[in-house]
Amino acid sequence: MQLIDTHCHLNFDAFDEDRDAAIARAAEAGISRILIPATDMQTCDQGIALASEHAGIWAAVGIHPNSSADLEPRFIEALQEKALHAKVIAIGEIGLDYHWDTSPKAAQRRAFEAQLELARMLELPVIIHNREATDDVLEILERWVQTLPASIKERPGVLHSFSASPEAAERALRAGFYLGFTGPITFKNADELRYIAARAPIERILVETDSPYLTPAPHRGKRNEPAYVRLVAERLAALRQIPIEAMAAQTTLNAETLFRFSFG
Repeated sequence: MQLIDTHCHLNFDAFDEDRDAAIARAAEAGISRILIPATDMQTCDQGIALASEHAGIWAAVGIHPNSSADLEPRFIEALQEKALHAKVIAIGEIGLDYHWDTSPKAAQRRAFEAQLELARMLELPVIIHNREATDDVLEILERWVQTLPASIKERPGVLHSFSASPEAAERALRAGFYLGFTGPITFKNADELRYIAARAPIERILVETDSPYLTPAPHRGKRNEPAYVRLVAERLAALRQIPIEAMAAQTTLNAETLFRFSFG
């Protein structure tokens, strides 16, 4: 049985003391591939470096909304150059975040739309961050998907760590997006999220850790790591009333369909 952690910040300093051990534990747990999204220019380079060192690690490049206040056109040019690396398979994580007051909403939107245009031009899927900005995120994405070439029209991207309403899930799915599920589906108070996860088309769901954050039960309160993506998959399998092996196979196929990666 193999699984893919489609969103893990292995480059963050929370892993500085045991990064290689965490990668080894993931492999022992059946995690065959890990995708590292970026949040700024430095993490773009860090993700690419890790992907270059490990056959089963891949990277995305992008500017997180909380890092977008000072985005300049030259940064988009730099992202385009980084995206040409053989191990870069997506643009992300990008989007809108209205929870933290680190970047003005107008600046976030400019950065988001500029990076969506870059993804369209490069024909790469996007990894979307959304926090307390669901309507604006979906409105922008619904317009964007209408402009996409056929090569990514059916695989525009994923709403990472989905946490919005059932209605928002329906809008995202209609637009062609995948839904990424993380540790919160194991939390006691996440009934609505489990409702969504149980009913979304099984061919459009992904498993993620968002390590080092969002640690699933029973490890909640401790640092998350990619090996724990199995706990997310197990909870999804229970919700769908299918064997974990079937859920692992389906989510692996989904990730391969969206991101078009294989070992290299």
